[in-house]
Amino acid sequence: MTDSLNRNLPEDAHRTVLLRRGEVHSPADPFATAMVVERGHVAWVGSEGAADAFADGVDEVVDLDGALVTPAFVDAHVHTTATGLALTGLDLSGARSLADAATRIRAYAEARPDDRILIGHGWDAARWPERRPLRRDELDELTGGRPLYLTRIDVHSAVVTTALLDLVPGVRALDGFRDGEPLTGDAHHAVRAAAYAAVAPAQRAEAQRTALAHAASLGIGTVHECGGPQISSEDDFTGLLGLDGPGPRVVGYWADLDIERARALGARGAAGDLFVDGSLGSHTACLHEPYADAAAGHLGAAHLDAAAVAAHVVACTEAGLQAGFHAIGDAAVTAVVEGVRAASEKVGLARIRAARHRVEHAEMMTPETIAAFAELGLTASVQPAFDAAWGGEDGMYAERLGAERARTLNPYAALLRAGVPLALGSDSPVTPLDPWGAVRAAAFHRTPEHRVSVRAAFTAHTRGGWRAIGRDDAGALVPGAPADYAVWRTGELVVQAPDDRVARWSTDPRSGTPGLPDLTPGRELPVCLRTVVFGQTVFVRPNE
Repeated sequence: MTDSLNRNLPEDAHRTVLLRRGEVHSPADPFATAMVVERGHVAWVGSEGAADAFADGVDEVVDLDGALVTPAFVDAHVHTTATGLALTGLDLSGARSLADAATRIRAYAEARPDDRILIGHGWDAARWPERRPLRRDELDELTGGRPLYLTRIDVHSAVVTTALLDLVPGVRALDGFRDGEPLTGDAHHAVRAAAYAAVAPAQRAEAQRTALAHAASLGIGTVHECGGPQISSEDDFTGLLGLDGPGPRVVGYWADLDIERARALGARGAAGDLFVDGSLGSHTACLHEPYADAAAGHLGAAHLDAAAVAAHVVACTEAGLQAGFHAIGDAAVTAVVEGVRAASEKVGLARIRAARHRVEHAEMMTPETIAAFAELGLTASVQPAFDAAWGGEDGMYAERLGAERARTLNPYAALLRAGVPLALGSDSPVTPLDPWGAVRAAAFHRTPEHRVSVRAAFTAHTRGGWRAIGRDDAGALVPGAPADYAVWRTGELVVQAPDDRVARWSTDPRSGTPGLPDLTPGRELPVCLRTVVFGQTVFVRPNE
């Protein structure tokens, strides 16, 4: 099969490489210790003894010295430029208090006197003892009156300076502007557009390269970029898709009801963060029952109804594009399900299922909506780090919803039992790029009944990402598959016993199942030594 995502073969991808004396995670051979890569594809996997037959006919032999080789990860939901800006700019995710955040903001502003705009990310007042974000007058003083755009950890609200508001005529009349409170809705989208428009092209490209280089250093071979007119800009999106140089693949989704615009921009789908609702942290996820910690009767924000969803899914299906929606609250998920079902009645269920439409986040699921996802062939693009960060009896979810409703969130085991395809990602910079951390978070979910096996989570973070873009021939190290792989330094490999997928482990070779690292909380996660994308090395750890 011709790989439309494969870039032209770089020079080093033409070479034939033999990797040997390691552990190769392959369903083709659960005991494989060697692999041959030729012209950007896996040519062979097998045992060390059989590898001798290839040794004289290859361009390079790599001694793995016991290292583990796995398929490269796919992060199914990334905001690349915002990730790069967070990595190179003002990151408040570690701020422990209002005063700590203020100190970081002032230091950052003083260190960058020539920036046209200051951009930061990651504040979360729910974690601060003061329980409130910085006010605009405080930000004005900290920045010396310069434009500042500072997003909450979930990126669904932001605090800004007066100077930035003044750059957006009419913003004070838009939905989501409440003087003295963080911006949400249309007001937030307008200010975000102005903020990112002020970022110079060179600074934007630097941020994109930084983000992709960081992804490669973590064994990520492909990212799904979730752009859109309310999230980034057309220049940002096309600039990323056209970025030169080695690095992870970028599969672009453009969240726009204008499907021809999405197609013209080179997007795989008019999908991604096409907002049906907002987020739980910002009280904008759309719920059937009110928030537990907000004004009486507050149900969040609804941006698209079932009729709008249906029209978009029909248009995308007929155009041969993927549709996809951001839906977190249970009312938002219901609207998506009702809309996709209505679309299936118009164009046929088989065509809907074949299109592999997506839902991003899909956190508040019920047995009925889970069954509907399975029926309609919807992929759930999910972020296990959300549960790790905000789940549990005392987490943000419980604060927003009450403990009983919070325990229903992110039901990965039920989704897999129903046959719903899962694709794992980070939503970076909302939570960091951290693929093994995501696998661990899914396997050790804060709600035990939602836990899945390490193997299932790993598959969802590798093959699941490929399947989410319509590719069933990638994401596993088998002959003929694209040679996207990572080499890891790790501890003992283990196989989870089928009768207890978390607590008990087996190393019995008779299982015939490829082993994976022990991700029990407290253990060190694997360290990436090398990442290869379509046969081209895109990362090598120094001194390794």
